[in-house]
Amino acid sequence: MIWNQTFLRYHCGRAARRMLVVCAAAICILASNSFAVAEKSIPEEIEWAWYARPVHPNATLPNVLLLGDSICRNYYPRVTEQLAGVANVYLLATSASIGDPRLLAQIREFERLEAVPFAVVHFNNGMHGWDYSEMQYRLAFPAFLRAVRKIGKGHAVLIWTSTTPVKIDKPERASNDRIAARNAIALSALERQNIAVDDQHALMIQHQNLYADTVHYNAAGSEIQGDQAAVVIRNALKVRK
Repeated sequence: MIWNQTFLRYHCGRAARRMLVVCAAAICILASNSFAVAEKSIPEEIEWAWYARPVHPNATLPNVLLLGDSICRNYYPRVTEQLAGVANVYLLATSASIGDPRLLAQIREFERLEAVPFAVVHFNNGMHGWDYSEMQYRLAFPAFLRAVRKIGKGHAVLIWTSTTPVKIDKPERASNDRIAARNAIALSALERQNIAVDDQHALMIQHQNLYADTVHYNAAGSEIQGDQAAVVIRNALKVRK
């Protein structure tokens, strides 16, 4: 009887270990397949990329990069105005989403074209790419973050910017539930890496009367956003010194 109990414990233990290995392998395959899907480009009806730079950059000032979408493009002029004499401000705005390989290619292209060191990279991505699931967004986020670090040459202060709310939810597309999920995914990844956050979502939830359409803000709203971004960037530049 004692031998039988020992025999059963041994073989049951081996079976359990085999089951764990099989389950782990299945999870890895599922994650790999999900990431493979996320690496495919899923174009939107309209795609665009917008690069901007100072006409006459001051070589004695640090360089700052705003990386985002059309929301970021709209508050870029205000940030440039607020940081006049403090930093040279550059812009890389795009409709390419995390999960789309075009985004990483655009970041590499911008780095090659500008060829300047950035003291601060203020970055966001979350308002496009609604055909990518939040799981795909999560799986692709580390590669996006590595690209951002690379454009900062490993020395730039990184500031993540939360995605702003939309005025009207569109099922399966831009909705506040999905924006909240993506912001949570980003925050979870960033907390482990000591990256600062410019919470534009919390800011603009207080200014829902300033929409120009269902997604973008009017001039007053963009100025409010730019003012907060400029303050956060100024503080980052002070810390970096």
